[in-house]
Amino acid sequence: MTLYIGREASKLWKRICAETSAESNLFIDNWKYIIAGFVFQYIHGVAARGVHYLHRPGPTLQDLGFFLLPELGQDKAYISETVFMFVFLSFFSWTFHPFVFKVKKFYTVQIWCRVLAYLVVSQTLRIFTFYSTQLPGPNYHCRPGSKLARLPEPDGVLEVLVINFPQGVIYGCGDLIFSSHMIFTLVFVLTYQKYGTRRCIKQFGWSIAIIQSLLIVASRKHYTVDVVVAWYTVNLVVFFVDKKLPELSGRTNGSSLILLPLSTKDKDKWTKEENHKLLNGNSVNPADRRPRSQSNGKNLEDVNINQVDTSMNSTP
Repeated sequence: MTLYIGREASKLWKRICAETSAESNLFIDNWKYIIAGFVFQYIHGVAARGVHYLHRPGPTLQDLGFFLLPELGQDKAYISETVFMFVFLSFFSWTFHPFVFKVKKFYTVQIWCRVLAYLVVSQTLRIFTFYSTQLPGPNYHCRPGSKLARLPEPDGVLEVLVINFPQGVIYGCGDLIFSSHMIFTLVFVLTYQKYGTRRCIKQFGWSIAIIQSLLIVASRKHYTVDVVVAWYTVNLVVFFVDKKLPELSGRTNGSSLILLPLSTKDKDKWTKEENHKLLNGNSVNPADRRPRSQSNGKNLEDVNINQVDTSMNSTP
């Protein structure tokens, strides 16, 4: 029994080391996208803090969700945050499963490049919307009489740029349309919907997203419109980003992620080079291939290779 555990632990360690090496090479190729995505998270935080200075508390607006859903109360506001942290930590852990499990569908660096692209576009739209119109916040600390409803005028630019985390994020006001919590939740659920493998977890993820939506409104953290706009905006952002960016390269070809789509000229150039090598009996290095846009569910490079193989087999 001890020998078996030791052997399995050795295999796991070798798997982790091999995966770390592969992911490191991918990170070197794509570190600019990863860093830019995380830097934008800070920019989004600064924008949310900036709109807090513009917030003016007032009477809570009439809202259908407030009428239909019972108010949880200030003492139960932690429930929605707990659900959100469960979704965040679960998704974060899942993206690193290639380091541990044998069955691997994607690279961790690749999936985070795609997730950060979704977040950056969604958060950019969010910044435009909540700066366009400031609504009186429905949250308890944003209502008239609360000391946190308005921030005192900053002494300088540095005070605005310093984010008081996590208090500044939890007790922010004015950044309403649309919900940031729902951006992250929907991006995570949509990503697993596309790249996950277990159907039951996909169904569970959508159920959690619906529950999270109801909890946000019941906790009076957002108006119903903030949640509704998040639902269709994030889905449209994911749809159009996937249209613009190439599909993630599979685990078998060893190619690194190319975030920007290749032009038609580049595609033709690579196709001609690979076909020329194959016709001359030379092997094509999989690492030299780049992901191609799909046609009828198949990669163009696979179609080209199959055509070359057919022509070679038909030669007497």
